[in-house]
Amino acid sequence: MPLEMSQEVFITCAVTGSGSTQDRSPHVPRSPQQIADSAIEAARAGAAIVHCHVRDPETGVPSRRAELYREVTDRIRAAEVDVVLNLTAGMGGDIVFGGVEQPLPTVAGTDMVGATERVAHVAQCLPEICTLDCGTMNFAEADYVMTNTPGMLRAMGRMMTDLGVKPEIEAFDTGHLWFAKQLVAEGALDAPALVQLCMGVPWGAPDDLNTFMAMVNNVPKDWTFSAFALGRHQMAYVSAAVLAGGHVRVGLEDNLWLGKGELATNAQLVDRAVGIVERMGARVMGPEAVRAKLGLTKCAPVAL
Repeated sequence: MPLEMSQEVFITCAVTGSGSTQDRSPHVPRSPQQIADSAIEAARAGAAIVHCHVRDPETGVPSRRAELYREVTDRIRAAEVDVVLNLTAGMGGDIVFGGVEQPLPTVAGTDMVGATERVAHVAQCLPEICTLDCGTMNFAEADYVMTNTPGMLRAMGRMMTDLGVKPEIEAFDTGHLWFAKQLVAEGALDAPALVQLCMGVPWGAPDDLNTFMAMVNNVPKDWTFSAFALGRHQMAYVSAAVLAGGHVRVGLEDNLWLGKGELATNAQLVDRAVGIVERMGARVMGPEAVRAKLGLTKCAPVAL
């Protein structure tokens, strides 16, 4: 296939994530103020989009409390720097089985709630974008399953669309793209859709280039895709995504390191990604250009 390198590229910064990284780096933000400040610094460094989870301010453990999301989004919106808000809607689909000989009942760590509750913070904060993890998969730990049933995804996708919030389809494997196309065909999601290709997340699509190009080739031509890989391959995938015609994601959700023995900040990771994109001859897009490209609506949050 001919090379169709992106000439204009937006950068997403995944600010903190839902992994157990809070004690592995002092730069992983915990409180709403820390998360917002880190997102603002990333925007100043060149991120057009900030993708936000929230954490318990005291322990750093991932949370889905709506008031924490509201504080993060209010702080970011009050800042002088403009940036597109992207909130996760991935929480609330966690099953941890009891073990190989007695899987039921489920054990601590299980957090399964309904579609409305999973989207409640999105309805309250009205970001431009929110994520939709488009499938169920074994996810790293031995007995943990990230659970997103077809019925749940249809319901959540329609809620997001009705709210005027753009779903970002998180595709961890080729089957997730297959179902995403089905959601568009059924009208649960609008076309053209936005996709994040999630590479190297155990046990989804591995981060080799053959698998990556299989994922890219399954994205409809009129859709927009971005991509990332975990850990030491994060910056390599900045280049790979641009070469493949897509956009890029970096940030502490996916990688804690700037180099060997050197812990990164979100702003440093974004700054390095900006340098790679520009040295490849592409232009880094700002938030207004991204809103125009993706048809995003910048809303005020719902009054409490």
